[in-house]
Amino acid sequence: MTRDPAWLADDLEGLKRSHLLRPRRLVKSLGPGRSLINGRELVDFSTNDYLGLARDTRLTRASTGVPTGAGASPLVTGRSEQYCQLEQDIADFEGTESAILFPSGFAANLGTVAALVGPGDTVFSDRLNHASLIDGCRLSGARLRVYHQDSLDHLNQQLAASASSTRRLIVTDGLFSMDGTVAPLDTLCDLAETHDAMLLVDEAHATGVLGDTGRGTCEFLGVEDRVTLRIGTLSKAVGAAGGFVAASTPLVDFLWHHARTQVFSTAIPPATCAAASAGLCLIKDNKPLRQHLQQLATRLRNHIARLGLDTPSTTGPIVPIILGDSGVAVSTSDRLIESGFFVPAIRPPSVPADTARLRISLSAAHTEADIDRLADSLAKSVSPELTARG
Repeated sequence: MTRDPAWLADDLEGLKRSHLLRPRRLVKSLGPGRSLINGRELVDFSTNDYLGLARDTRLTRASTGVPTGAGASPLVTGRSEQYCQLEQDIADFEGTESAILFPSGFAANLGTVAALVGPGDTVFSDRLNHASLIDGCRLSGARLRVYHQDSLDHLNQQLAASASSTRRLIVTDGLFSMDGTVAPLDTLCDLAETHDAMLLVDEAHATGVLGDTGRGTCEFLGVEDRVTLRIGTLSKAVGAAGGFVAASTPLVDFLWHHARTQVFSTAIPPATCAAASAGLCLIKDNKPLRQHLQQLATRLRNHIARLGLDTPSTTGPIVPIILGDSGVAVSTSDRLIESGFFVPAIRPPSVPADTARLRISLSAAHTEADIDRLADSLAKSVSPELTARG
């Protein structure tokens, strides 16, 4: 047995009182769009498996018979054949000179930001960025300036005021994970060019989903050649695990030597690399899958508009319904579970205070019937709480 610190019970009780205590659910895949969650079969609207590839047997077959462990950091043991092939596949898919792998998307953001800037530099971060970007900014030791995408004139002023910085870096999500909105990349590119700043775009939730070939928001908005580097994950639409940076060869070489989350982490296992390469191949050759996903998203948004629910104007598979109070969000999610749907309640610190929400995450594995049935349940489950708020 171990002895817990005295403050631990009070902290957990505080989370419970604030409706911020998260359960540790047992989940088993039941096939396309379905999961067994704590013993209950539900239509699953919680995952970031946007194209349904995480459950695709073609990825499983690609990794069969391939080693499941990597042994150590790639700087120590070298890169496996599958690891090298995946880096090349990513560069080919992204249309960049090179790519470098990280153990996760979080590690890619954290290590890259902390490598690119440090003391004497300034980093500019959207206030809604993912925690991995925020933590990378803090870890770097650079001066941190927070901006809001709705007030880019302020960012322009911040950039002008930082002219004495050795390096300047703007970091942003491409597709914001909790709001489902797209960053104003054209304006951010203009500002980066005007002020000689680097621009980093996290494409985690847009890779495989947005753009004509699925490369993400930079392709979707036509700014790929104006961005310094793009960061992505292999654990969402690609259906595997791991993270990457796609950039020029000199920048990849720089990260190989300076990104500590890559330097000091065990390499992605060969089996995982093989599965990820298969996932990328399926994304490149499957535009109809992305079109189906977008059709489902449009169908759901039409339902939500008809119901008069509070949701941002969004693009892509992330559809939030803002409820405000954490307790309301949790109770609404519980009612949807009773109706056969898992739509998680998202609360602080994942989102700002008083913006708790349901986050509906769509997958190409869902059907139109799933969307229609969910809308019917939303009408019964959400409206009473909204009436209470009014």
